[in-house]
Amino acid sequence: MTSSACPTTMLVRVGSRGSRLALTQAELAANAIRGPGIEIALVPITTAGDRDRTKPFGEIGERGVFVKELEEALLDGRIDVAVHSAKDMTSTDVDGLAVGAYLTREDARDALCGASRIAPGMRIGTASIRRRAQLLALEPSLSIEPLRGNIDTRLRKRRERGLDAVVLAACGLDRLGLAAEIGHLFEPAEILPEAGQGALALQVRRGEEQLVAAASDAETARRVELERACVAAIGGGCLAPIAAHHDGTALTALVADPDGRWVERRTGDDPVALASELAALAA
Repeated sequence: MTSSACPTTMLVRVGSRGSRLALTQAELAANAIRGPGIEIALVPITTAGDRDRTKPFGEIGERGVFVKELEEALLDGRIDVAVHSAKDMTSTDVDGLAVGAYLTREDARDALCGASRIAPGMRIGTASIRRRAQLLALEPSLSIEPLRGNIDTRLRKRRERGLDAVVLAACGLDRLGLAAEIGHLFEPAEILPEAGQGALALQVRRGEEQLVAAASDAETARRVELERACVAAIGGGCLAPIAAHHDGTALTALVADPDGRWVERRTGDDPVALASELAALAA
């Protein structure tokens, strides 16, 4: 944090990826923490996941590839707040950093774009092994094709490659005004969302949580922290199709075979107890 020429004004540098969605999300965060005496400067930062748009996520590390450089900028003092899609974060906090706030969660569901339902033999694009496993469990005859890029790019590639559909996070489509692209919303009973999906996390240096604390939604924080704890306890790593989602009543966790040949779910209140039942299957 730095002070401007006026001693009563504090400049807060908010770091974000540079995609249209990321900058839209950064603006939501900025609006949430902006107040009297607080001036906001947005700082776009390129991450490993942005630089390498060809390899599958599993080859570069699915969880964390969009956050590492932002975390380094925080630790180096180049930014004061990092805005993340909570689903992109690793399940454990980096030393010296903490999530100071979670903005109120939006739609956590996955969305099918390009079709209104899944049908046998469809070609569907996604780079997520979590989505791949659950899609194949729903319909084994699907052809799941790797597809990376930001939301606009993936929607364009669907048409260019003649794919029947792509699967994207509903919240991202909503934030960009692209909800009309959604043909079907998968309920969690069909496809369990990624831990943290639908929520924005505001990460700060440990000890500076008060900078963003007023923007936090307590219920979102409770649910997302339970989801992250469950994923951390399962320990599936970047190559394991795992998921965790709290619907406000209970926590559901999932581990699956990458090809969808089996999917195991457990529901309860204790993330460690759920994880202990599923961890052996993720090994």
